[in-house]
Amino acid sequence: MLIIDRLELSFQPGLNVLTGETGAGKSILLDALGFVLGWRGRADLVREGAGEGEVMAEFRLNDTHPALAVLAEAGLPYEDSLLLRRTNMRDGRKTAWVNDRRVSGEVLRELSATLVELHGQHDDRGLLNARGHRAVLDAFGDLAPARETCRQAWRAWREAEASLNATQERLDGAKREEEFLRHAGQEFEALHPELGEEAALDSRRRLMQQAARIREDLLKARTAISDKAEAATTDAQRWLETASEYAEGHLEPAIAALGRALVELAEADAAVGSCLDALDFDPLELERTEERLFAIRALSRKHGLAPDDLAGFAETIAQRLEALESGEAELAALKTAALSAREAYDKAALALTEGRRAAAARLDAAVIAELAPLKMDRAIFTTEIEAGEAGPDGTDSVQFRVATNPGAPAGPLAKIASGGELSRFLLALKVCLSRGQTGLTMIFDEIDRGVGGATADAVGRRLAQLAQTGQVVVVTHSPQVAARGAHHWRVEKKVKDNRALSHVQALAGADRTDEIARMLSGETITDEARAAAQALITG
Repeated sequence: MLIIDRLELSFQPGLNVLTGETGAGKSILLDALGFVLGWRGRADLVREGAGEGEVMAEFRLNDTHPALAVLAEAGLPYEDSLLLRRTNMRDGRKTAWVNDRRVSGEVLRELSATLVELHGQHDDRGLLNARGHRAVLDAFGDLAPARETCRQAWRAWREAEASLNATQERLDGAKREEEFLRHAGQEFEALHPELGEEAALDSRRRLMQQAARIREDLLKARTAISDKAEAATTDAQRWLETASEYAEGHLEPAIAALGRALVELAEADAAVGSCLDALDFDPLELERTEERLFAIRALSRKHGLAPDDLAGFAETIAQRLEALESGEAELAALKTAALSAREAYDKAALALTEGRRAAAARLDAAVIAELAPLKMDRAIFTTEIEAGEAGPDGTDSVQFRVATNPGAPAGPLAKIASGGELSRFLLALKVCLSRGQTGLTMIFDEIDRGVGGATADAVGRRLAQLAQTGQVVVVTHSPQVAARGAHHWRVEKKVKDNRALSHVQALAGADRTDEIARMLSGETITDEARAAAQALITG
């Protein structure tokens, strides 16, 4: 990547120090780490002449590390270590993997937020971003339970409001068509159409209309069946039975067939009789049938429905009328429930606000106490809590504000403090916020810029203090800070075959002493510089 051909670094627990001349590639190392973590940053990380660049980062997690929850939610495996890998193609395409499973940039960033914290003068993801100050204060004050209570109350309130609004809207709509509903309800109640009734009425009507014409034919048919066909078939069967005594069995099939024919004739006679009975109706029945049939069809046309859909529509009308009549009582109950939910939310939000104010007082005192050793004993740090828009996390707007000199107006942390002052504010704040936390990986990018001497020594001591319960990586030009490192790397740029490449060398013993001596005295390292470097290391 850019001036890196191939490089492998194994950062250790404790304070890891990266030093080197300006332009040696220290910032590019951080860019590479930010790239594999999914952070937004420079996109031109592919070295000239290479088709792609690849960065891998391996993390060891304890059993309670928050990254495990992210992995579980994303369905990603984890056994002994967490391996992030991301490639950058020459054409700008980027691909990421977590433990050899391809992931989206969103999942990668959500995961990396639990792995590494970056702090520096140009960090817009951490303490300089006022949008995150409320969450920082909540973490410092152990306010997660109170915040969760507030979130639950918020969800209950929003759900109650949504139910109230939906019922109000439904009731308003019902009221707008109340006249129609009541008139239609009366029509349907009076007519009371049933499923399949229209087809049955139409069939009955046609039958009654044809009754006069077909009755005569039915009577003739019945006479033919019962008086002629049945008598003739009975005679033929009797004659064949007499003759069968001399026919040696040849007539048995014919006799059996005639028997079946007599049965069929009897069934036909019964069916014709049933039809004649059906045609025997009250003359007024036809009129009543037609009136009901026409009424059903008219109602069907009026509402644009099929006749068989009228019964279901009638039920819908009845339900809407019932809802209209009971809606006011339901609405009143929902208003009461929404008001109660709002009061519960207000109570939870107020408790959270009070917890934040108490935590803010403790944080302000802790930061000011840390500023004194950093030669900023006259600076003021305040956590400003103002009323904001209500939301799941309460009604508070939180911002860290500073004043660097007595009597000077306070302002946002990122705008008021100068480079060196800002670095010390950030360090003091981070020292206070990290107390009681373990397993943190923090990166400080030249946070000691603009300070030196005793102040730089105080910065180094606090970085070492932070590293006691976690892992800290610091890019520094300060020998006082470098001397506090538990692990030291020097980044240097070398030219080979007319190509500049960045190299990283682990330092220990005399090499480390010489590097800190160089930071003290420049390129020419004297015995006095070495002695001063050794004093810093052992001091």
